[in-house]
Amino acid sequence: MSANNNQKNSKIAKPKDVEPKATKSKASKPKAVKSKVSIPKPTELDDSRFATEKRSFDLQRVIVKIGSSLLTNNGKGLDRTAIYEWASQIAKLHNQGKEVILVSSGAVAEGLVRMGLEERPKKLEALQACAAIGQMGLIETWSSALIQSGVRSAQILLTHDDLSNRERYLNTANTLHKLLSWRVLPVINENDTITVDEIKFGDNDTLGAMAAAMVSADLYIILTDQDGVFTDNPRENPDAKMIRQERAMADYLYDIAGEGGKLGSGGMLTKIRAGRLAAMGGCPTVIANGSLDKVITRIVDGESVGTLLQTNQQDKIIARKQWLAAHLRMSGTLFIDAGAVHAITVQGKSLLPVGVVDIQGDFDEGDVVAVVDETTKERIAVGQVNFSSEEARRVARERTHNFEKILGSSEERVVMIHRDDMAILNK
Repeated sequence: MSANNNQKNSKIAKPKDVEPKATKSKASKPKAVKSKVSIPKPTELDDSRFATEKRSFDLQRVIVKIGSSLLTNNGKGLDRTAIYEWASQIAKLHNQGKEVILVSSGAVAEGLVRMGLEERPKKLEALQACAAIGQMGLIETWSSALIQSGVRSAQILLTHDDLSNRERYLNTANTLHKLLSWRVLPVINENDTITVDEIKFGDNDTLGAMAAAMVSADLYIILTDQDGVFTDNPRENPDAKMIRQERAMADYLYDIAGEGGKLGSGGMLTKIRAGRLAAMGGCPTVIANGSLDKVITRIVDGESVGTLLQTNQQDKIIARKQWLAAHLRMSGTLFIDAGAVHAITVQGKSLLPVGVVDIQGDFDEGDVVAVVDETTKERIAVGQVNFSSEEARRVARERTHNFEKILGSSEERVVMIHRDDMAILNK
C-alpha cells in the first residue's frame, strides 16, 4: 500500500460552516476496537493521589514495556526465569482475546554480559557491537518463552527516524496491525546497532509510548525495578510516599523523577516523559515493579499496582502541543500574513489557507512544518499540516468555497493547520 493512498484514505469529513476538529493522518488498517477506560477521579484532597482504589479497565489493546534492569539477572545475563513468567502472563491476556505488543529492552545489557563488561561502553561502536551481540539472545529467549505458552511472536527493530518519517511510520503501523490481526505478538526493540542519535538519546520507554499512539492502545504498562513514582527518592527518604494516581501532565512529576541506572539508558524521568507522550494519544500509563507476582495480570484486572498516569482531553492537547514545540525536524515552512498571525497568536484560531502567502519545502499531509511571519521572518508556530506541499501551494491565499473547484468535488479539508495540532512559540 502506498503512502499516497493512505493519505487519501485518511481524510475525514468536516462541516464547512464551523471550524472543524483536528484530524490525524492514519494508515489504512484494521479498525481498532474502541475501548473505554474507567478511572477513579481524584477528589479535591491531595491525599487522593495516594489512595489504593480499584481501577476499572475495559481493554482490547495493551502495550507492555520491560526494562533492562529487570531483564538482566543482576548483571549475569538475561533472567530467563522472569522472562518465562512474564511471557505466561502476556499469554493469558492473549488467550483472552486481547491484543498485546511487547517492547523489550536488554540487548545492550545482554551484550555487556556476554562480553564480560561491567558497565556500558562510552564509545558508539562498542555500544553498537554489544547491541548486535545481545539482540540474538534476547529475541531467541522471548520467542521460546512465548511459544511455550502457545503464542507466536515477531521481531520488529525500529529507530526514532523510522517513526519520524511519514512513509516508514505508515508502513510500520500497517505491519503492526497485520501481525495483530494474525494473532502474532510483536516484540519491539530499538535498533541500537545501526543508529547514532538513538543510542545517545533513545530509550524504549519513549518507543513504547510511540507504539501506543501508533496502534491506539488502551493501556501502556511500563515495568521497572521500582514500585512506582514516589514523592521523593524512597532509597534516601523513608517518608517518601508512592503516588497511586496522577495526571500525566502534572508538572511536579519532572521535579521528583530520578536518573537512569547502571545497565539501562532510562530512568523515572524517561517514564514520566513516556506517560506524557502516551497521554497525547489518549492512552493512560501504569508504571510498576516488574518483580511483583503476576504484575501484568493484576494491573489489567484493575488492582491498584504501581502509579497510574491518567489522561483527559485537555491534557491530550497540552501534550500534543509540547511534542510539536519540541519537534526539531521541520519538513517545510509556511509564510503567513499579518491577519493570520493575529488570528493564531491572539485569537487562538486555526491557520486557514487564505492567510498563507508562500510555501517552502516538500512535505506530505500530516508532516510537521514551521509557521513564519512573512514580515518579521520570525518563526511563530509549528504544526501538523493538513495538505501536502503541492496541494498547499494550490490552495494558498484561497477561500474555502474555492477548494472543491481547485482540488476536486470531494474535497472536505478546510484548514491548513488546526489549532489543536499547532504549538505557538514564545507564548
